[in-house]
Amino acid sequence: MESRAGGAGRLLAVSDLHIGYPENRALVERMHPETDDDWLLVAGDVAETVADIRWALELLASRFSRVVWVPGNHELWTHPRDTVTLRGVARYEHLVALCRELGVTTPEDPYPVWDGPGGPVVVAPLFLLYDYSFLPPGCATKEEGLAYARRTGVVCSDEYLLHPDPHPGRDAWCRARVAETERRLAALPEDLPTVLVNHWPLDRHPTEVLWYPEFALWCGTRLTADWHRRFRVATMVYGHLHIPRTTWHEGVRFEEVSVGYPREWRRRPQPPGRLRRILPMEVEAVDRGTAPGFGGGRGGVR
Repeated sequence: MESRAGGAGRLLAVSDLHIGYPENRALVERMHPETDDDWLLVAGDVAETVADIRWALELLASRFSRVVWVPGNHELWTHPRDTVTLRGVARYEHLVALCRELGVTTPEDPYPVWDGPGGPVVVAPLFLLYDYSFLPPGCATKEEGLAYARRTGVVCSDEYLLHPDPHPGRDAWCRARVAETERRLAALPEDLPTVLVNHWPLDRHPTEVLWYPEFALWCGTRLTADWHRRFRVATMVYGHLHIPRTTWHEGVRFEEVSVGYPREWRRRPQPPGRLRRILPMEVEAVDRGTAPGFGGGRGGVR
């Protein structure tokens, strides 16, 4: 664990930048800290190509006191238009090396401590994936869940682009990541709360508002359902669902901080690309709810 004072800054968060869209790239170009001491948590899905990921993280790292990144599923895709053709663990390790070159904190680095307003808290970036345990109603196994999703036409593009090599499957990779991360979190000082940052939510409850409930298969694992209690979580930061909101679960704050696709954020009343303040907590500690149309980006094959 690494300590670094936050001064008078703010702990901010964002995810699902998807800068392959020109409109989203323009949003990132306009992102700036509020103070010289601000940290930015980037909860995955920056882009699909290594060149775009580098561009965004390098820009943000030049502006914020610290940038903390976790991978989303899109960073882990071996996309046909990416010149980097690495797969699975090798691709993830390549991205970790890139982040270290840029001075960006990753899930493989010592967890930093935010000592600014609202601290001290351990900021723990996580990479956990999913194991198909968020099953549709009536399904008892991963195979049944996937068959149901295929019948409905709601199949995540991970099935074609996110390779788990050398693991036998994405669920096996998930279980390995969960076991290693659980060991690290259990070793943290018991007197410090945590801010856990993961692309996928640690509990299933945020998926209950999805337009296409079967997409929950690709949204997390039941293995982490009690982590918000076990590891003294002050806030759980995630993305992936493209449903930005605050919820409270068993007294713990969950923040979905995604930007999403232009077709999604254009329908929302608030300005796009707003960085969510994690600490110090904003006054409105209430569920921001789900406006009509949120989650609509989860239709069909992704």
